[in-house]
Amino acid sequence: MEGRHSPPGQLRLLMVSDFFYPNTGGVESHIYQLSQCLLARGHKVVVLTHAYGDRAGVRHLTNGLKVYYAPRLAFTQAVTFPTFFGGFRLLRAILLRERITLVHAHQAFSTMAHEAIMHARTMGYPVVFTDHSLFGFADASSILMNKVLKYTLADVHHVICVSHTSKENTVLRACIPPTRVSVIPNAVDASLFEPEPPQQAQQQAQHERRQRGRRREQQQGRGGSGTDNDEDSGSRRGGSSNGTITGVALSRLVYRKGIDLLAAVLPELCERHPHLQFLIGGDGPKRPLLEAVVREHGLEGRVSLVGAVPHERVRQLLVRGHIFLNCSLTEAFCMALVEAAAAGLLVVSTRVGGVPEVLPDDMLLLADPSPEGLVEAVGEAVQRVETGGRDAWAQHAAVRDMYSWQAITQRTERVYWAVLRGCSCGSCGSSGAGGRRARAAAGGEAQPSGSRGGGPESVPSCAACVPRDDSMVGRLRRYHKCGTWFGKICCCITAVDWLYWQFLEWWQPACSIEPAPDFPPLQQGQACHC
Repeated sequence: MEGRHSPPGQLRLLMVSDFFYPNTGGVESHIYQLSQCLLARGHKVVVLTHAYGDRAGVRHLTNGLKVYYAPRLAFTQAVTFPTFFGGFRLLRAILLRERITLVHAHQAFSTMAHEAIMHARTMGYPVVFTDHSLFGFADASSILMNKVLKYTLADVHHVICVSHTSKENTVLRACIPPTRVSVIPNAVDASLFEPEPPQQAQQQAQHERRQRGRRREQQQGRGGSGTDNDEDSGSRRGGSSNGTITGVALSRLVYRKGIDLLAAVLPELCERHPHLQFLIGGDGPKRPLLEAVVREHGLEGRVSLVGAVPHERVRQLLVRGHIFLNCSLTEAFCMALVEAAAAGLLVVSTRVGGVPEVLPDDMLLLADPSPEGLVEAVGEAVQRVETGGRDAWAQHAAVRDMYSWQAITQRTERVYWAVLRGCSCGSCGSSGAGGRRARAAAGGEAQPSGSRGGGPESVPSCAACVPRDDSMVGRLRRYHKCGTWFGKICCCITAVDWLYWQFLEWWQPACSIEPAPDFPPLQQGQACHC
């Protein structure tokens, strides 16, 4: 049987979110890639999410990543029903069985993340939260979510945001000190989004030319007569081998992703640029709108709706295009932009949220979130592609150097160690009470000298950090500051949660929960490609 103590310098982390594989998206990819890199650095990582269809119970993914698919019901966009205290018993069992030292919750939309923060703090575990989204302040849903976030983040040890715009948004919404928030962007595995080699790109262009010819024959009743002329024109312009420029849009087809805006600009873009066609990937409630626009304006030969695209096939779709179009109305970071740039595409995006921080000007064209702004930006992108001279592989190498999972993991790991040492700013190692229970669960103070995982000794001290009071009284004081009436409600919820924890400790003592065996750690030669 495994011992109850961790190897020196090893972190034992629990990632919690409603969003994880087999669901696809930026949050899901972030949690998976970060977990894989932490495993490669010698740490223990466990993921807690809800069941997806038949995928329930405990599963082991690549390199021994252990995932608990809890039996919870999702009611909208993979978000589960709130239970307040219903998931406490299972979470407590996982924390004790896996001997967790720190809980990392993801995404403000996630019900499981908010509940895990509340329960983990009741049990005395240090908690880190990563916010992947932006919220407003005026509509009813944003006001409700901001209240929930204010309660949740009042007691977390540190918050990570994926952009500086996201940090400002989170600080204002949750009313937390900026010193408790770090900016660590997302990253991308650039090896999964390599541009198409020139020979394969030419073969793909010939295949697409034949497909367009068949569509023209079906629509006109005779063979398309402009194919050869298109090819000559394309060779003169330097945009693509057959003269056609392909724009790619890939996202969930929902209002927040600007699908109404995309539907408004498609007819005008196709009219202004005869050699421009579109591939639109994704699925969602706004798909009927796109289908209606394509049908009403006769764009069946110019706009293709390819439906939902599995993550392993995203590159295959991206390399078929020259321009990537993002019409989002709000974005904290947008991983799709980085993936498209890594595949060699010129990116056009609305100027919203943290998007301007993502890519340099030579890779990204920004547009106002309006039909006129998008039409103008896409027109400029078409001119750049027609002019030619862009090196897709040089752009791929630049993106690979800018967004490395190794660097992101090291920065996140630094936050973990700082939190375990009681630091509130997330970047130092001053001693405090924040990680007492975690260090006890890990077998005392870690001595990580010479280990792959780094450790608290690698984090410098900070005189500005004031040790926080993590006792029950200290927690209630923080919650009471959430508002005149809302603060009292927060204190009542926290008190009930503490009483329920005491009942669970009496009904099923921690000493009666058997530790789970650990997956054999990765060897040096088996490190994952993160």
